[in-house]
Amino acid sequence: MNLTSAEFIITVIVLAVLYYIVPKKAQWPLLLVGSLGFYYVAGRSYKELIAHPSCPPQMIYILVTFVTAFICAYVMGRIDGKAKEYLAANKGTISKEEKKAFKAKAKSRKWAVLLIGLIIALGLLCVTKYTNFVIANINSFLKEGSRIKPLNIIVPAAISYYTFQTCSYVIDVYRGKTEPQKNPFKLLLFVTFFPLLVQGPICRYDDLAPTLFGGHKLEECNISQGLTRIIWGFFKKMVVANRLAPVVIALAADTNSYRGTFVFILMLFYAFDLYCDFTGGIDITIGIARVFGINVAENFNLPYFSKNIKEYWNHWHITMGTWFTDYIFYPVSVCGPMLKLSKWSREHLGQKVGKRVTVYLSSLLVWFTTGLWHGAAWNFIVWGLMNYVVIMISQELEPLYAKFHSKVKIKNTIGYGIFEIVRTILLMSMIRMFDVYRNVPLTFKMVGTMFTKVNLRIFTDGSLLNIGLTKPDYIVLLASFAIILTVSIIKARKGYVFKKETFAVRHFLLAVLLIAIVVFGAYGVGYDSTQFIYNQF
Repeated sequence: MNLTSAEFIITVIVLAVLYYIVPKKAQWPLLLVGSLGFYYVAGRSYKELIAHPSCPPQMIYILVTFVTAFICAYVMGRIDGKAKEYLAANKGTISKEEKKAFKAKAKSRKWAVLLIGLIIALGLLCVTKYTNFVIANINSFLKEGSRIKPLNIIVPAAISYYTFQTCSYVIDVYRGKTEPQKNPFKLLLFVTFFPLLVQGPICRYDDLAPTLFGGHKLEECNISQGLTRIIWGFFKKMVVANRLAPVVIALAADTNSYRGTFVFILMLFYAFDLYCDFTGGIDITIGIARVFGINVAENFNLPYFSKNIKEYWNHWHITMGTWFTDYIFYPVSVCGPMLKLSKWSREHLGQKVGKRVTVYLSSLLVWFTTGLWHGAAWNFIVWGLMNYVVIMISQELEPLYAKFHSKVKIKNTIGYGIFEIVRTILLMSMIRMFDVYRNVPLTFKMVGTMFTKVNLRIFTDGSLLNIGLTKPDYIVLLASFAIILTVSIIKARKGYVFKKETFAVRHFLLAVLLIAIVVFGAYGVGYDSTQFIYNQF
């Protein structure tokens, strides 16, 4: 059951009706029941559920992660509480050195608890998601008779998302940023809140909790804004992404027939497909949460208007990027060994080089783990490292850019701004081909053919009508692109869309979108491209 299925839509409608009927105190427990129910049936239809009603293993994994987080946060809270009581009771009797030593001991105990919690949570993620990847790499060095058999491990749905979300909560409790949640069922709702389980965003506890647990009355603005995001998300997903997905799959599968300029077409198609698929799903997620009066963090901010890759990653999958920054980059950058390395580098390599060493190593780790988070395969790892390489090269070339722009005054012109945007889109789309072909050598080979086997005749000889798209399909895609671009420009200039227009105008435009979804959407019985691309992560 996914966000665009009829089963899911009906479930959300029923849950929303009940949500505003029950007393406010019962709203979050109702959401908890609905979220557990959603995760229980995730990946299965109601028919399959009736035929095989057994509890799926994924329920055990998510419950173990939740229990671990609750216990660890509770224990760390107790350590903090007892430490405060002791210091308050002995305020005038202990020296500064004793006080400092006591705090260090308490922090050490909290660190041990945090470490245990992270090992369990991340251990479950690594074992289920990466064990067979490790086995496959070991087998590549072994002879056929001595190879290890892959394990029959079921990767739980959304494990990457709820694990990161839960780890952020435990780490924030350790840092003293977040108070431990004393009600285990509230924490369980935070871990399992159903709209977030499909493809994020990766929300922080302090950001989500205020509206997640609070009572909400039925308000027109919440329903209107929520439905706006939902319909807009459905438009991008069902009219654009679902129309392009089969073509992307077909072009990527036949690497002998579709080379050269076809690879360039594939690259652009996948860029548009992924954007509409991912942002469409996030729009639906945020919209559903908004219907319930719950505020969820934005995950995109016009990424295709970015002028460089670093800026792009500040606007694409924002919650994932900030997670890696806050919980990997900064802690690694200031850890003891890294500080020692920084000092040694400055002394032996000079200030100019030395100050870069720790930043580059920390960034390398971030991009390696970012690639690995996306999938247990080398194409994802190389994809992450390619992003790292381009960003690092760009940073090193900044002095040259500055010299160039000091002499050639085009930096602030509209034309150069468009060039920067197009350059960033093409670079990101090219790197993303590792996701398309799923094979590192093949990706380099196919991308290379874009430059060695250029064939512009495919634009005039009818070849583009033989890849799964008809003329009406191209018209729908061009019209959709124009609509999405227009909405993006309005948002870039005003900072909002569909908020301050009159009720009649806003709902007329939404009605037009809804009709477009029904008439031009790619869906129906047996249509298998409705699954979101980021479900796999």
